[in-house]
Amino acid sequence: MQEDTSPLTVVLVHGAFADASSWSGVVERLQAAGIEVVAPANPLRGIAHDSAYVGSVIEQIPGRVLAVGHSYGGAVISNVAAENVVGLVFVAAFAPDEGEALGEVEAGSKDSVLMSALVPRTYPAGEGEGTEFAIDPEKFRDAFAADLPPEQTAVMAATQRPVAEAAFSEPSGPPAWKSHPSWAVVATGDRAAGADVIRSMAERAGATITDADGSHVIMVSRPEGVAEVIVNAAAAVDRATAGAIR
Repeated sequence: MQEDTSPLTVVLVHGAFADASSWSGVVERLQAAGIEVVAPANPLRGIAHDSAYVGSVIEQIPGRVLAVGHSYGGAVISNVAAENVVGLVFVAAFAPDEGEALGEVEAGSKDSVLMSALVPRTYPAGEGEGTEFAIDPEKFRDAFAADLPPEQTAVMAATQRPVAEAAFSEPSGPPAWKSHPSWAVVATGDRAAGADVIRSMAERAGATITDADGSHVIMVSRPEGVAEVIVNAAAAVDRATAGAIR
């Protein structure tokens, strides 16, 4: 038997209405802790498409991967089937079960105001048009990032990346959290995904839960706390896989 001493890389997957720069504060802290980090671009075109893309990124990383998802990124990492993933961290993130669609899940949230803040747009899709959603800039701060300064959220609203309707309507596949250890950060002031939905999903996944006082973009407003959870998860994964066979 040979111990699995392959390197561990943390892959940070952003969610809807954002890009990889939303992880900047967390990346800085993980790199300072000596942890390898990759923060790929999430296409935001739908769960099947996005999980296939992110999975291809992960599969090309040598060694083990701790997959971290924010918001919709949690649904993406839940659907990634890459064999080198050894753990999952959900940061204010969805952890859907097989057959669940995020739009239906969100409809049952008492904490979320996201659906009432969305604005539909169209984009070219093959020979026709697809529908995507952005957050109304006037509602962006309240729904998405209420604990950040108005000047900062105005920039975030202007630079947001819309997400395809398929992200909300496509049913999720077999979840990776059923076969991997998981951790979760629940932002108690989350009015986008909804703190109630995120907590319920994290509990169902059997995740080790950390509460954080902040908005949906907790990795922006409280990067030190999110980084600490990831560092602890990485250490736990290292201990758990130290005696695993390659």
